[in-house]
Amino acid sequence: MPKVLRIINRFNIGGPTYNATFLTKFLGDDFETLLIGGLPEGDEKDSLHILEQYGVEAKLIPELQRTPNLKSDRAAYKRIKQIIEEYKPDIVHTHAAKAGAIGRKAALACGVKVIVHTYHGHVFHSYFGKLKTLLYKKIERQLAKKTTAIVAISELQKKELCYEHKIAPENKFHVVSLGFDLSKFQENLSDKRKVTRERLHLSESDIAVAIVGRLVPIKNHSLFLDAIELLAKEDVFANYFIVGDGSERSNIEARVKELAAIYPVKITLIGWETDIATFNAGMDVLCLTSNNEGTPVSLIEAQAGNLPIVTTDVGGVRDIVKDEETAFVVPPKNAAEFAQKLKILIQNEKIREKMSQNGWTYVKDNFDYRTLTKNMRDLYYKLLNEK
Repeated sequence: MPKVLRIINRFNIGGPTYNATFLTKFLGDDFETLLIGGLPEGDEKDSLHILEQYGVEAKLIPELQRTPNLKSDRAAYKRIKQIIEEYKPDIVHTHAAKAGAIGRKAALACGVKVIVHTYHGHVFHSYFGKLKTLLYKKIERQLAKKTTAIVAISELQKKELCYEHKIAPENKFHVVSLGFDLSKFQENLSDKRKVTRERLHLSESDIAVAIVGRLVPIKNHSLFLDAIELLAKEDVFANYFIVGDGSERSNIEARVKELAAIYPVKITLIGWETDIATFNAGMDVLCLTSNNEGTPVSLIEAQAGNLPIVTTDVGGVRDIVKDEETAFVVPPKNAAEFAQKLKILIQNEKIREKMSQNGWTYVKDNFDYRTLTKNMRDLYYKLLNEK
């Protein structure tokens, strides 16, 4: 029975945790998997409840931290090497940048036969300055040369990594879309809607608009607030909810207060929601304003819960929504166009209903966890046979 050591950056809310959890739990009885990863940073919500929900046990590696640090990175490398030597995996599969850098180096040092890395996103634009970005690209290219296979989670991401950033030749990439347990987003929708709207003091006629994600610069919540202000100037109002937490919280709170002092706007910051299926059921529209993304989980979950979307055109967004059918996709950093598309959804119930119906139909088969595990299992056997 082949053994897989799966290494994730950290167990925080987001796609990588779901991906690692489902691949650990549902890969099949013909594989044995050990999942290890770091803990989230202080301003992040941990995602250990997702592992608990599916009965997945993971080994926590406190040394594996997001922020680059020679001491902790060296300690994480030694700890992962020790785990590899004890567990003796046939495959080491790393997820995201930090785990990918340290985990792959440790696997190479231990002579692991098959090394796989998944890009859930990348930091090659909108994160750092030019010199630091070039350094990260150089490191990733060197690692890619010694990696057996690289997994991109969308065709767009593969093309970007291969042709724009030149991380590795095309024959090294394999596209394996993310997969989720989406049925919960369709269960008892009316009951869940009632629960959420009562909690948030919303009447059935109120329009509720949400944005879900870490409160960090790359998510560009300023664009969301700029759009709200533009709509307020046109006397277009809704109930807005900002879900998440992070380093930008105080700046966002300050801007919300400024807007509330000028316009009769209703904007509420509500922190993290662990039961996102119930929360989404109470919303009418979901937004994403990021400057850079991999495959944003919030958009897949929104469509699974019948929510129409307004999103910026970044990363793999166009691989997971259907423009004009399940979502309006607008250029990044364009508050005026974002506001106008949001205005359409706030004011037009028929368009909201049409997009709502299209969303579930689109995601239910394309992003199911069983498709994810089958495709990854097939890739593992291919790579093992080649070795």
